[in-house]
Amino acid sequence: MNSVVWTSKEESSSAPAERSTPLRWGWLLFWLAAVAIVAVGGAQFAPDAWYQSLRKPSFNPPAAIFGPVWTVLYLLMAIAAWLVARQVQVGARLRRRALWLMGLQLLLNGLWSPLFFGLHSPALAFVDISALWIALVATIASFASVRPLAAWLLVPYLLWVSFALVLNGSIWLMN
Repeated sequence: MNSVVWTSKEESSSAPAERSTPLRWGWLLFWLAAVAIVAVGGAQFAPDAWYQSLRKPSFNPPAAIFGPVWTVLYLLMAIAAWLVARQVQVGARLRRRALWLMGLQLLLNGLWSPLFFGLHSPALAFVDISALWIALVATIASFASVRPLAAWLLVPYLLWVSFALVLNGSIWLMN
């Protein structure tokens, strides 16, 4: 992305420097599409008879909770990445690193369902979600250096992935 800055009369010099329209909205559409691709890809691997036969811990949530939770989390992820992408007061290298980490954690997120439900491998899924957790922590730290609000928007996602890590590990150990 080039480093040309577009400004408008509405932007004050005291506000954080951000890209102006149309790139502002283009980045939002890009990140909404990216998280939608991950969401749709994961939805292709729904719980099946194998999953139903597994022993699960008492804290395993009902299936109906996953759709609404992930919808909110994916929306927060897209908004967080958008906030980082449109910042110009920080160097391009710092923004690229933050967004690269975002892409990495999205990739790891997208791999979990095929590993767990597709390959029926809680062990491989546990390795993946462990790497996802680390990448997500790195993403939050990187986002914090670019736009703190973007980092805070990822905290609910970190909490959910932390819970999912424990749940995945428990299912793996119980079976």
